[in-house]
Amino acid sequence: MVFHVLEEMRIRALGVIDDAVVELSPGFTAVTGETGAGKTMVVTSLGLLLGGRADAALVRIGAKAAVVEGRLTVDARSAAAVRAEEAGAELEDGVLLISRTLSAEGRSRAHVGGRSVPVGLLGELADDLVAVHGQTDQQGLLRPARQRQALDRYAGAAVAGPLEKYAGAYRRLRAVSAELEELTTRARERAQEADLLRFGLEEVAAAEPRPGEDEELAAEAERLGHAEALASAAAVAHTALAGNPEDPEGVDAATLVAGAHRAVEAVRSHDPALAGLADRIGEVGILLSDVAGDLAGYADNLDADPIRLAGVEERRAALTQLTRKYGETIADVLIWAEQGAARLAELDGDDDRIGELTAERDALRTELGELAQALTDARTEAAGRFAEAVTAELASLAMPHARVTFAIRQTETEEDGIEVGGRPVVFGPHGADEVELLLAPHPGAPPRPIAKGASGGELSRVMLAVEVVFAGSDPVPTYLFDEVDAGVGGKAAVEVGRRLARLARSAQVVVVTHLPQVAAFADRHLVVEKTNDGSVTRSGVKAMEGEDRVRELSRMLAGQEDSELARAHAEELLEAARAGR
Repeated sequence: MVFHVLEEMRIRALGVIDDAVVELSPGFTAVTGETGAGKTMVVTSLGLLLGGRADAALVRIGAKAAVVEGRLTVDARSAAAVRAEEAGAELEDGVLLISRTLSAEGRSRAHVGGRSVPVGLLGELADDLVAVHGQTDQQGLLRPARQRQALDRYAGAAVAGPLEKYAGAYRRLRAVSAELEELTTRARERAQEADLLRFGLEEVAAAEPRPGEDEELAAEAERLGHAEALASAAAVAHTALAGNPEDPEGVDAATLVAGAHRAVEAVRSHDPALAGLADRIGEVGILLSDVAGDLAGYADNLDADPIRLAGVEERRAALTQLTRKYGETIADVLIWAEQGAARLAELDGDDDRIGELTAERDALRTELGELAQALTDARTEAAGRFAEAVTAELASLAMPHARVTFAIRQTETEEDGIEVGGRPVVFGPHGADEVELLLAPHPGAPPRPIAKGASGGELSRVMLAVEVVFAGSDPVPTYLFDEVDAGVGGKAAVEVGRRLARLARSAQVVVVTHLPQVAAFADRHLVVEKTNDGSVTRSGVKAMEGEDRVRELSRMLAGQEDSELARAHAEELLEAARAGR
């Protein structure tokens, strides 16, 4: 049984479409119709489902939003199903529902398995579900970088393993080279920075500041500068509390409180409330005595030494020099000194670091050279198999004498290269190889890059051959070909149709085509029809079967659905397609 993914798409208010359902066959589905209609219905809709860029212009004029929904059959163990479930999607009997809504204002929303998800998730799922190929993909195949990617994809683990190691070593080499460049080109600036740090650290070390010393000295300077006023205030306060021995008639707070305590103490036994007050008055008397004693001690210990004050101010001035340069407080200065010492050690170790980095850079270049050679060997081996398989496919696509080969080469350089095969060569993030796909379309013709040696029809067939080869080595469940048969006609078109039908034995194949020779090989034939009532143009999808299919093929062949000759030719095409599968 053929495993298939896309069962149907429902499309509403997209472009000229009001409401349409595209039911797809598990085998080979051909989509035909007027120019551009099939592409709008299938390619654009599927592109939205696969996370493609959304354009508000796609919304039908007068509609609030366009909606595309897809019903997919997936293996519950597949990477796509696992990723969807991780995002919260639900699968019902192996069926995954995907939808994309595009508002007329340009806002886009996506849902997978009943759960709202980021649009980017659709792109992740697409990598494992559908391969889309059209004219732009053919143009992409003309670029050597795409050709190298195609070869690496075909080679599989033989290239993926060395390439992963190479990529890691390449990234490390870039980081090492950047650091080495920074160390060597900024040597003067770094030396100046080191001198400034060294001077500052020596200045801090000479002062030997202590944490919190600036605050302590500020408090001491304030006290020493007002020593006489402080002593006088303490003496007056002491006299008020404890009295003056030289003035026995004087009244002081301690004496008054003692008298009050004696008065209530004599009668405390008559009322518990008054007894409590007596206790509190007693406590006040004790507190007054303590404070008076402390005032006496404070006055005795107060030092009004001008020499000490001068020393304090001098020390504060020295610390102020540090805080002006290195931090708001002495604590900040000490933090700066700690960080500066670490930075100075780093700068002083530049020579050693340069030596280490230079040795690591040379070792990485050697390692990259070995890995690049391994990549070249793996690509060369895979290129032979890939080219042979594509050449065999081209023989089935009416190009029996064409031959495909790969040119794998390196560019020598005098500087900043790695050694591969005993030669210094240019290298990049994917190795040192320049990969180019060559085509010799007929015997005696020299192999030339496909960008120069292939016509439009030949390029379409080369692209199809490449995809068929990929289908055998790295398959995806569904292939969508958007006019990949452009520029092909006659016998070549028949062979393209036959090969697509064979590809459909192992995968679901959807082809947007204008060639009846290709459409005749389809298991299911869909036609996109436009209608116009004079003011509004609408499109719909209709499955062609029996007599309807013959009429559609007749229209594609001769533009005349009722032509007897065209009908005969259409029936002949269908019969030949059934017999030639």
